[in-house]
This record gives sequence, C-alpha cells and structure tokens, in this order.
Amino acid sequence: MTATGIELEIGGMTCASCANRIERKLNRLDGVTATVNYATEKARVTVPDGYDPDLLIAEVERTGYTAALPSTVETAPVPDRPAHQDDPELAALRQRLIGSLALTIPVIAMAMIPALQFTYWQWASLALAAPVVVWGAWPFHRAAWTNLRHGAATMDTLVSLGVSAAFLWSLYALFLGTAGEPGMVHPFAFSLTRSDGAGNIYLEAAAGVTTFLLAGRYVEKRAKRQAGAALRALLALGAKDVAVLRAGVEQRIPVEELRVGDEFVVRPGEKIATDGIVVSGSSAIDASMLTGESVPVEVAADDVVAGATVNAGGRLVVRATRIGSDTQLAQMAKLVEDAQTGKAAVQRLADRISGVFVPIVLVIAVVTLVVWLIAGFGATAAFTAAVAVLVIACPCALGLATPTALLVGTGRGAQLGILIKGPETLESTRTVDTIVLDKTGTLTTGRMTLVDVLAEDGVDRSDLLRFAGALEHASEHPIARAIAHAAAAEVGALPVPEDFANVEGLGVQGIVDGHAVVVGRPAFLATWSQHPSPALAAAQAEAERQGRTVVAVGWDGAARGILVVADTLKPTSAQAVGELEALGLRPVLLTGDNEAVARRIAAEVGIDEVHAGVLPQDKVAVIAELQASGRVVAMVGDGVNDAPALAQADLGLAMGTGADVAIEASDITLVRGDLRAAVDAIRLSRRTLGTIKGNLFWAFAYNVAAIPIAALGMLNPMLAGAAMALSSVFVVANSLRLRAFRSVAR
Repeated sequence: MTATGIELEIGGMTCASCANRIERKLNRLDGVTATVNYATEKARVTVPDGYDPDLLIAEVERTGYTAALPSTVETAPVPDRPAHQDDPELAALRQRLIGSLALTIPVIAMAMIPALQFTYWQWASLALAAPVVVWGAWPFHRAAWTNLRHGAATMDTLVSLGVSAAFLWSLYALFLGTAGEPGMVHPFAFSLTRSDGAGNIYLEAAAGVTTFLLAGRYVEKRAKRQAGAALRALLALGAKDVAVLRAGVEQRIPVEELRVGDEFVVRPGEKIATDGIVVSGSSAIDASMLTGESVPVEVAADDVVAGATVNAGGRLVVRATRIGSDTQLAQMAKLVEDAQTGKAAVQRLADRISGVFVPIVLVIAVVTLVVWLIAGFGATAAFTAAVAVLVIACPCALGLATPTALLVGTGRGAQLGILIKGPETLESTRTVDTIVLDKTGTLTTGRMTLVDVLAEDGVDRSDLLRFAGALEHASEHPIARAIAHAAAAEVGALPVPEDFANVEGLGVQGIVDGHAVVVGRPAFLATWSQHPSPALAAAQAEAERQGRTVVAVGWDGAARGILVVADTLKPTSAQAVGELEALGLRPVLLTGDNEAVARRIAAEVGIDEVHAGVLPQDKVAVIAELQASGRVVAMVGDGVNDAPALAQADLGLAMGTGADVAIEASDITLVRGDLRAAVDAIRLSRRTLGTIKGNLFWAFAYNVAAIPIAALGMLNPMLAGAAMALSSVFVVANSLRLRAFRSVAR
C-alpha cells in the first residue's frame, strides 16, 4: 500500500507538551505516522492513499485543538508586510498584556507600600485585579482546562491554579473574613507565625504573576510567528512582471500570467522571470543567490537559466519551460518548508520542570489540607495552609527566568549585531559540535576583486591597467567592473576608448590612446594570434588551477599581460575560524563553487573538511548526512541557496548582509558581515542559556524551600510576598549581568 503525505496547520498549542499530545493522538490512528512541530504550528502526517484528511482534523479537535489543511502558497501573490502584522492572535495577546499591565501596577504598589494603603484600598485592589485574573489570565485558564480534560498538567495548570487560589482566597478574606474591614493594612513583619489567613489578601500575587507571564508569552509568540516568513521572503525574490513576446511585440504582464512555451525578454539588470532556455542573445548571469557560484555564468542560445537569477550582461530572449510551483525557486521554498517542519521541537526548560513540579505541588496542597483536618485544626486554618502552598508555588520567578534572560541576552546581542530568535535557539547552541560555513559572502566578500597584475617583460604595469581599465569601464560585466574600479583607483582617470566593441562571451576591443587593445578570455586573444610568453602562460595556468578568473590583455598585435580576478577572503575570516575551533566546533566548508576555489579558500582559513560544487538541494543532504553521523550541526550562510540548509541545520546563522530568505530561515541573524559575529552569537547564546538555567534553579529552589514553611501554616502573607519579590529581583539581576558580555572583535 502506498502512502501520502498530508500537512495540517495546528492552532491552540501553548507549549511543547501540546505538540507531543497531538502527535501521540494522531499516531494512535491506524496507518498514520505524524510529527507535530510546536515552533511552526504544523503537523506532517503520512497516511495510506485515499485517507480522508477530515478524520485527522476531527482527531486533533477531539484533543482540544484546531486543525486545517493549509492553503497553497507557491503561486500566490506575496504580501509585502511583516509576518506578525494583522495577526489576530498576536494582536489579542498584545492588548491583553497592555491592559493587564495598566491594571496590575497600582495593585502591586498598594500592596507593597503601606503609605498607599488608604481606607478601603483593598476593595480598590479587587476592582483592578479582577479583570486581570479573569480576562488577562484567560489563556492560562483555558489551556489548564484543556489539559485537565486530557489528564495532563503543564505550566499553564500551575499558573491557573496559583492565580485562581490567590484570587478566590482573597475573595473569601474580603467578604467572609476580616480583610474587608476599614483600615485593614498589610504591614511588613519578618516573622514566621501561624495565621488563619482570614485577614490577608493575595491580589498583587494573582495580578502580578498573570502580567509577568503574559509578557513572556507575548515575546515567545512574536518570535514564533516568524517561522513562515522564510517562504514569503523566498518567493518575493522572483520577478513580479515580465516582458513577454506576443506576435513579435513586447507586452509586459504579471508573472502569474506567464505560460510554458512563452518567450520573454530579459534586459541587463533584470531578474529572469522563470526557469527557461535561452532562445537568442548571450550574457553573464549572476546566479550566486541560488547556486553560490561567485563568478557570473556565461550563457548563450540553448543554455538553461533559472528564475530569480539576474541578467548582468546583454539582452536575452528566454523560452519558459517551468512556471509556478515547478520552478527551481518554488522547489527551494519547499525545501525550506520541509526542513523547518522536520526540525524537532525543543522542549522548553520551564515546561520540563513544571511537568514534574505541578503534580508534586498539587499533591502537597491536598496532603496539607488533609493532615491539618486530621490533626484537629479548623477548616479555615487547614484551607489557609493548603492555599498558601499553591500561592507560594505560583511560579513568579519561574515564569520570569526565561523571558528576562532572553530579553537581556537578545538586547545585548542586538547591540553587537546579533539577532537571536527565541529560547529554542539558545538550547541548540549548547550541543553544537560542527559548524558548516558557506564560502561566498560568508568567508569571502562575495564581490569580484582584482588580486594580481602580471605584465610581460618591458610592459609597464600602469599601462596595462590603464588600457584594460579603459575598455572594461565601458562594459557592464561584473568582472569588467572589478578591473575598471581597481584600475581607476591605481592610475587615476581612465581614457575614453574609440571604436569600442563587445564580443559576447569573449571580451571587448577598441582603440585606447592610439593603440588597438583587446581584453578578455585568453582564447579571445588567441584568435588575434596574441599568445603569452611561457612564463606568463605558466602564471595563467597556476591562477586557473587555484580557481581564479584570468583576463588577458593585448595591444598592437601582442599579448602584454594578464589580470587575475577572484572573490577575496574577508580579513577577519581566518581569526573567526580559529575562534570557532576554540569553542570546540569543527569547521566544514560547504559551497556551490568549484573544487579549486573551495580548496584555496579552505587552506587560507585553516579548514580541512570541504564539500564543493554542491547544489542547494545537495546542501540540505550534506547537513542531513552530518546529523545522521551523530554531529550536531550549525550552519552559517547568506544566500538563497543556503536557506534550506540553514533551516535543516540544528542551528542556522545568517549573514545580515545577505538575502532576506536566508535571514528568515535562520535561528540567528548576524547583522555585520563579519564571521566573528558568529563566534559572538554562539558565546552569547551559551551564556544566555546558562543564565536561564541558573534562574530556573534558584526560582525552583525558592519554591522547594518555601513550600514546607507554607504547609506548616507559618508563612506570613507579606513575608511570602517579600520573598517572592526578592526571588524575582534575583532572577532579573542575574539576567542583567548579560549586559556585560563583550565581543571577540574588541
């Protein structure tokens, strides 16, 4: 029996355990194999042919979540808007956070500052806190109820119980106890004494915890919403319209109306609208964004070209062979999506702790209630002690542990040009042992540069540059621009050539200062019977062996020298590779460029393992092979061709100077085009993760130490509030230490 893959968009998940629960439910169905990704909110399901997707959707809905089949995006128009804009769920969460914050600040202030405790202040606190506890904390209550129906407990369960317990006991104290009497105050008393709790309210704890955790949930949700932006950025690379030839007349139409077999015109500087075959014309195609090839590719009639590449030379007429979802660009978008969906969701540290902590707290609260009743104490005292356990266990510092360290760490990263997308990214840096580096734009500048000038005996270097630069200045080819720029920088103003002619795919010729000059491929000069000397021919062969581009120059019937052009190494790349090795990472070079170029660059920076001539889909395969061999892989790249590999890697780092799609597919964006920023990113991520772990430990230790005191009925409410505040202050102060992080570049 053959199988079919189905993708579902999942809604309503609040933590990684939700994804695990849906996955378990789907896998119990006959013939179904499912993986659910919390980060992308998608499920990938393999089912027998003919299986009704509605059965999958119904099963997810019975689990308490929503599911839907995704709409097709391959050929849809790409909206030019941020991923989070007009997102109803994110907008609602933002409104809930802002409203809760405005109401919570005065509640906490009145509870903690006796001078603000005017007559009946407790009733004002109730009026302010009630909307926060009911409306603000509704996402936690709803998730807790969903979990309860399925016999599970998560952080949402503990938050809902703690907030509800604090609020309901406050209502009891206000309406049935003595807390509602005029003149009631919360004095500071640093002593452990038993109390029946009828004169104490916990509204500041209920409102404060809700607001703190809403802030953390908002930060997480906003980062997670970026998951689909890679596909939008990738599809946006394509041309929006095209000059199609109809009855020999150019007609500009939207690219969506282009059909297989249509012939269209591509002028210099324009993007090729779709995959096709060149019908007429010749040019240089900049395909570096798709293939990683640093040198523009020469094309002529009958050559295949890919959509979204850029015509850097002459006019082309191309016949469309593939459109829409069949193009190389759309297939690459599918690779990005597959890699993202297939990436294992990282379990949040707080959820791991709460998975054990929540049931234990509930058991302790019930045991406390029963023991106090059996011991003969009154129901009020027994319930006070039980509720005190839930209140003191309410995870204020535990909830702050991740978002505060994340906010400070990512803020410091932004100052250093490092954009970290979320807590899952930090966990990935902990175990990474291999770092795969792209060549073009990552280790190298990504631009062609004149690196050597070799003249025949008796030929002046400045003459060689002036004559070649004068002709190349009139050309649009990227290699020509590199030569012209270097020549102008060294010899000054360049003369204007006469009788200039561009011989497509070979070179240029013209008259400069009265000399008949020819510049181009060595084979082009050979057609003019201009051959280099043996010494120059040997230098030419050596340059080509190293993967560099050789441009020959001749005038007045003789070869006069060669110009060597290459994509040069960034000055800081070698240092960065050394720093990465010092962090315990094994560097690997992965590039679409040829073997000779890759080996030369690898030798210059000290990399032993090289994978060259690799197509975009093969880059994903190389990453997967490394992972299958037991390595945890980080990937640094900057081009469209790197986007699928960045998504496949355990940790993706994109150069901010590169393509938007690479940035969106990555976990970390390096705003600077300096590979040392990757070193800083990994160091900062590991430091931030260590801070989060420290925060979680101390927040958890506080609860462990305080719960027995609460169970004994000896926890004064204000002392408990002060202790909770101090634990929160400690977590924040510990996180603020990340602001002292320093870059290796300083």
